[in-house]
Amino acid sequence: MRKHERKKPFSARVAKERVSILLLFFGVCLLYFLFTLFRMQVFGYESYQSKVIRQITVGSSLSAERVEILDRNGNVLATNQTVWRIYISPVAIQKASKRTGRNFATVIAEGLGELLGLESEAILKKASASAYLDQTILRGADKETVDKVLAFVEKEGLSSMVHAEAGTTRYYPFSSLAAHTLGFTGSDNQGLFGLEAYYDALLTGNDGQYISAVDSQGIKLPSAYTDYIEAEDGLTLKTTLDVFVQSQLERCLEEAVAATGAQNRACGIVMNVKTGGILAMATAPTFDLNTPYTLDALSLARLEATGFAADSAEYKTEKNKLLYEMWRNKAVTEIYEPGSTFKIITAATAIEEKAVSTTSPFFCPGYYVVGGCRISCHKRKGHGSITFTQGLQQSCNPCMMQTAERIGSTAFYNSFLSFGYREKTGIDLPGEGLGIFHSEGSLGVTELATASFGQRFKVSVLQQLCAVAAVANDGVLVTPHLIDSILDGDGNTLFTYKTEEKRQVVSAETAKTVSAMLEGGVSGDGGAKNAAVAGYRIAAKTGTSEKFDILDSAGNSYLRIGSCVGYAPYDEAEIAVIIIVDEPTCAVKYGSVTAAPYVGRLFEAVLPYLGIAPSTEQTPKVEVAGYTGLSLSEAKALLQKQGLSATVVGSGATVLAQTPPAKTVLTQGLGNVILYTEPVTEETAVPNLVGKTGEEAIKLLLDASLNIGFDGIRNQAIAGGATVTAQSLPPDYKVKKGTVVTVTLLYTDLAE
Repeated sequence: MRKHERKKPFSARVAKERVSILLLFFGVCLLYFLFTLFRMQVFGYESYQSKVIRQITVGSSLSAERVEILDRNGNVLATNQTVWRIYISPVAIQKASKRTGRNFATVIAEGLGELLGLESEAILKKASASAYLDQTILRGADKETVDKVLAFVEKEGLSSMVHAEAGTTRYYPFSSLAAHTLGFTGSDNQGLFGLEAYYDALLTGNDGQYISAVDSQGIKLPSAYTDYIEAEDGLTLKTTLDVFVQSQLERCLEEAVAATGAQNRACGIVMNVKTGGILAMATAPTFDLNTPYTLDALSLARLEATGFAADSAEYKTEKNKLLYEMWRNKAVTEIYEPGSTFKIITAATAIEEKAVSTTSPFFCPGYYVVGGCRISCHKRKGHGSITFTQGLQQSCNPCMMQTAERIGSTAFYNSFLSFGYREKTGIDLPGEGLGIFHSEGSLGVTELATASFGQRFKVSVLQQLCAVAAVANDGVLVTPHLIDSILDGDGNTLFTYKTEEKRQVVSAETAKTVSAMLEGGVSGDGGAKNAAVAGYRIAAKTGTSEKFDILDSAGNSYLRIGSCVGYAPYDEAEIAVIIIVDEPTCAVKYGSVTAAPYVGRLFEAVLPYLGIAPSTEQTPKVEVAGYTGLSLSEAKALLQKQGLSATVVGSGATVLAQTPPAKTVLTQGLGNVILYTEPVTEETAVPNLVGKTGEEAIKLLLDASLNIGFDGIRNQAIAGGATVTAQSLPPDYKVKKGTVVTVTLLYTDLAE
């Protein structure tokens, strides 16, 4: 090989190939570039346009109006209040400081700190964060505060640096009314609990936006590109709730909690049995929807009892736990053992299956042995020979256990399913609880026996009311609901709820038979007599269940739940009511004492309000007139006409004063008015009435020239044998003659 071999020149063919390859490469690159440009301009136009716009514009959100929630009569339950967000622009602060040489960050921090009661150092830190366009200083400011801030801004020339943005916050005119049902909203006005959460999307609407052009530093340009997207407000929610019925339910629950010392709250529901509309739903104690993060008195006492320091992590954790418990809707989310109120379902199933008749004979020695277990009746001595009707009215466990045997486990289980206990009710509220029951294959003789009287399984309070309401509604099970209609901003109805009938669970004939049996338990010698209301025929059943998931050191249950469920009128029911009192600590823990009187009190208040006329004659009530200034003869004649008696004190001819005062309501035939014809005030001592019968209390008070008012039993016609459990004025207390002393009259010897 030669040392210096001469290189051959490129051939024309090789050169042409290389040029072709280069041209092809550049052609492919050009095509890729053109394709990418085409894709960006056509398919990605909106995306890239938005990126560019975001770089050269700033958007201000225009919040949609969260609309109102109304009761069925149009009363506003939830609405909005105008509040302001006070914020600063660190970019503008830095720019103004450089331009003028004045330290605006310090001026703003000190001024706003003093006006708003905030730490100046924290505000200064935000004002110095020069990379930000917007830093919030305070949310939820009222108009008075904003006016002070704006005056400060004008005085110091801070209009480009300190701003106030109007917004809304949720406001509840009735404060705590229906708190657990309505729920409340969070800091961003989003629904967190109750109806506010369930219908959040419907109530909220769609936010709008105001877009303005900005310069490279993010400062708005005075006359440049702007755009406006209008906000779409939400829709108004009209509910089935009734402010009056709700307030009466809450009053009864508060009284029940106070009287029984309930440690785990109480709850109740009022429902239209025909439509499923919820007129009232409440848990006690309640809380203020306008300040939902403030614990109620009972919860606060529990928190303080922990002994944790207020600034400790343990304290905060326990407080959050108690807050969630306080917010929880007990009537919907929690489950419990229904106890003897479930005997209504056992009775309806037995009659529907023709396992018994109303007159079928039973014998109760005080217990019943099933599956090798001796299960006691609440009446340890036994009821003796009774009919099935008496067994239901007197809540006899052996009667129910024997009845369940006749029904059989398969038919019993199928009936349980049909009444809706293994499914959610479908109510329009979040977090509905689902009961716990035996599987069909595990429903043995012992399980069947305990289930017959409502123990060893759990249901929600709402499930229990719906099942009983089906009996009240001629055997038809309906879906409970809270929405009545949906309205637009002009008040036009966009949607109206239509009753959802799920199924016929028992025949109308069976339902009417059971209703008549239950009514006899109220008006006759049954266990629900404390729920009676004068003039009305109520169907009701009480219950007292044990809590087997909490035991004492010996392994025994010691906590109880007292309950009562009823509906009226019994033969053409309109409404059904349930009240449960969880863990009462009073001496008598039976539902007949802890819950039934409050069901009766509720019926007495709401039945006339709902336009349901009494079916029987009521004891007439008389409103005391004003007799002062009349001649003695005129006053006595007027009292006689009203059916009230008169006691005259003094020898004058003109009435100078009277006791009780005008507009006091007295019972006709029992009322006595003291007429003073001389300026003399006579006093008398209040007698001790507790433990006395109603008749004895009346005599003692009349002998002392005092008037009597009745509480507790709402029908004095059946009050024989009831005793006074409380009186409004203490024994030996000195009062004017004629003063009304109210006595609480209850049957205290009732079990269940």
